[in-house]
Formats: sequence, structure tokens, C-alpha cells
Amino acid sequence: MGERNHFKTHIRPQTEWFEVDLGEIFRYKDLIFLFFKRNYVTRYKQTILGPLWLIFNPLITVLLYSLVFGNIAGLSTDGAPRLVFYLCSNAIWTFFATSLTQTAGTFTTNAALMGKVYFPRLVMPISSVLTGMIDLVIQVMMLIVIMIGYTLSGNTFRIGPQLLLVFPLVLQTGMLGLGCGIIIAAMTTKYRDLAVLVSFGVQLWMYASPVVYTTSAMPEQYRNIYMFNPMAPIITCWRNVIIGTGELPIGYWGISWVITVLILFAGVIMFNRVEKTFMDTV
Repeated sequence: MGERNHFKTHIRPQTEWFEVDLGEIFRYKDLIFLFFKRNYVTRYKQTILGPLWLIFNPLITVLLYSLVFGNIAGLSTDGAPRLVFYLCSNAIWTFFATSLTQTAGTFTTNAALMGKVYFPRLVMPISSVLTGMIDLVIQVMMLIVIMIGYTLSGNTFRIGPQLLLVFPLVLQTGMLGLGCGIIIAAMTTKYRDLAVLVSFGVQLWMYASPVVYTTSAMPEQYRNIYMFNPMAPIITCWRNVIIGTGELPIGYWGISWVITVLILFAGVIMFNRVEKTFMDTV
């Protein structure tokens, strides 16, 4: 008789603080797409306008910004048309806010599914970030159409090779939203009332970021501290490369990248630690 082959399968928990198997996550790319599709479908299920809200919602928001912060408050837009300025800012902010809020509910929303079958838990936060990218793509397309209209009417926009910075800015915004979201997701498994504060906290963060105003509106003596808000350099750079307004604060953007990586690193650590026992607390 020939020698028998013995196969052993070892199932072990994660033991490292920072343990992310990117290869395993890539193998579950089809599941990421399914979660992405589910998030999109359930978002507009049983609504009258359906996906048209992806157009109407930012358009109504931008018109309100133009009325309140432009006409009434008279805030500067660095010479850019108000509709273009606010739509540009709102596009990148909505991507960040959607990524954060949807990721924050990862454990509590999907607890029943996680208790039945194994898959890399980071698959769900990643699919939430991809869902938020729908808003970004549609708003950028709207922005392009409006900018073409303004260009035909005589306006000019200072756009150059810096437009290539769009891709690292989008990547960083997704990473920041993912990092902040999974930190909150890890904390809400034990402290459920934090979930109530997420939307309120995101709203406060928006007003602490240059979404409806320019960075130059911040007093000089506070600007260095203000720019430690990682979204402040991102939005400032985003407007510069998209519509050519304001400055390109490369130094502050570099600091923002460091903060983003640290937040994502801390988030993955907390996510991995909570993942092992969250079924006992959720």
C-alpha cells in the first residue's frame, strides 16, 4: 500500500494587533461587489424618485448653500461662481461623510450575517466606501456640466496638470472615512449611544472644514492649528485642482496624509481586536 496523504487544516484566530490579509480580501472581491450592490439597492428601495435623489439631493444642498452662505452671509468663494464652488466642495465632503457614516454601522447593522458565515470583516467597510464613491462620481459629472456652461458664458477656470492629484485626493478621502468609520464601529459594539452622535459629529466636522468657506477666511493666528484637521487640506487641494481656486497647501497636505494613515492604522487595530468578541456584545 502506498503512503497515505494526511491533510490538516488549522483554524486559528487573529493574534497580531495589525493583521490584514490583503490577498484574502482580494479573493472576496465578488462579495465586496455584492455588498456594494446591496447598499445601493436598499438605499433607494421604496422611494418615488429612486436613484434620481443622487442628483436632486446635492443640487438642493448646493442651492441652499448658495442662498445662505453666499447671498445672506456673503462668504467669499475666491472668485469662483457660487454654484461651482459649493458643488465642488460638497462632492468630496459627501464622499467622506457617506464613507464614515456607513462604515460606522458595520457591526450593528450586519451582526446577524456575521454570526452565520465567515468572511473577512473588512469587506463590509470597504464596500461602504465604494458606495460613497457613487455620490462623488455623479456630483463630479454634474460639476463638469455646470463648469462647461459657465465656460461658454465667458467664465474661465485655472485648470492644469495638477488635475492628476484628483486620484490621490480621492484615495486619501476614502482611507480617512474608512479609518474614522471603523474606529466608531469598534467603539459602538460596547457603547451603543455613540451611534446616535455620529450624524451630529459629522455635521460639526463639516462646519470645522472649509466646505462652505475658504481657508483664507480663517484668522492667520489659528490657521496652523486649523489645518491639522485632515479634511481641511484635502478640500483646499481638491478645489484648487478641480476649479483652480485658492492655494495648493502641499505641506499641510503631507501632514494630512500622516494623520490619515495613523487613523487608518489605529482603526484596523481596534477593528481586529473587537472582531474577535463583538458577537458577545452586539
